[in-house]
Amino acid sequence: MNRYKLNNGLNIIEFKRDSAIVTIQATVKVGSNNETKNNGGISHFLEHIVFEGTKKRTSAEIANSIEGLGGDISAFTSNETTGFFIKIIKKHFEKALEILSDILINPTFTEKAIEQERKIILSEIKMVTDQPRQYQWILFCKALFKKYPAKNPIYGTEQSVNALQRKDLLEYFQKYYTSQNTIISVVGNIPQLKEKIEKYFGKMDSNKVNDSFTEEKLNQRSRLIEKRKINQSYAVLGYKTPKRKESESYVFDVIRAVLGRGLSGKLFRTIRVDNALAYDVGVYHDPNIYYGVFAVYFSTNKKNIQKCIDLTIQEFKKLKDLTDQELIEAKQFIEGEYILNSEDSQDFANLIGSWELASKAEDCTDYVKKIKKVTKQDILRVVNKYLNENYALAVIEQN
Repeated sequence: MNRYKLNNGLNIIEFKRDSAIVTIQATVKVGSNNETKNNGGISHFLEHIVFEGTKKRTSAEIANSIEGLGGDISAFTSNETTGFFIKIIKKHFEKALEILSDILINPTFTEKAIEQERKIILSEIKMVTDQPRQYQWILFCKALFKKYPAKNPIYGTEQSVNALQRKDLLEYFQKYYTSQNTIISVVGNIPQLKEKIEKYFGKMDSNKVNDSFTEEKLNQRSRLIEKRKINQSYAVLGYKTPKRKESESYVFDVIRAVLGRGLSGKLFRTIRVDNALAYDVGVYHDPNIYYGVFAVYFSTNKKNIQKCIDLTIQEFKKLKDLTDQELIEAKQFIEGEYILNSEDSQDFANLIGSWELASKAEDCTDYVKKIKKVTKQDILRVVNKYLNENYALAVIEQN
């Protein structure tokens, strides 16, 4: 892994890999947590609108410039970051680099494009709201966080999206889309990489961003229930947990592997196989820059919700009796999962950017070593500290 820094403060992280494929990703340290009530969804709106035309290209030309070469171009928004990536065969890398710089430095934000994209995002909000398996996470964050911005949906609300104007998008873009607030990660083997990136990103604005967040530490018992005319109920139960930089986040990774890996996770087998209470059962752990989330989710009949909750809490308590073999298997699962996911250059480019913001990029290459150091005593301590009755519960319930 190599590091470079341009004169304008842009950080570049290169992971050399001999392959016919290369991925370049720009990770901007801005997401829905940076928003206010009045501009909710603006980070996500910007992720969309930069693809809708630049000083050089129309939206169709942007897409065709990459897809016409057999590549992929896309983006995503989270609570903490917005990412833009291009995955393409190596010989077209510089073309991809130029396209990426164009959309991040030269977007035009035309009124026509803004109004078209507004309609698309409003449609997306309705689509997610209509799908319980997606909307359950929106409801869960509302239950989990009381003051912290992560309580708000990444896409905003219909009201906030309708209120966004061109000047709002421009001001937000100029504040956050700067070289000192962006990381470029490249997975591949490109000669003179720094010089090539300097050519296209050297003119990116270099303003500093000083946003910071204080996360409410304590978990409190809370419950949110929405009733719908559906055939199945959907529930998420979980906790605020340590951010990625803290050692306890690795312990939660191991706990996730014990409880929720594939068809052999303890919680899956207890709820689905042994008791036939649900088809869809899973465990989720997401450690971020400023906070983490650990959650269990399941879909079941309304009458079985409390039983699933009770079984979940029981499985948490049983972790104190984890055997040496079960701990070994969990660590082996994580190692295999990590290596498999890292094979894809885009996944790994995203991983590099995420780790750099959460701690440092080099930590992602030491990840498995840190997982192997987790002990049964670590698990017991974390279970006693976090996995108790002070959980947040969100339920989309059959009416």
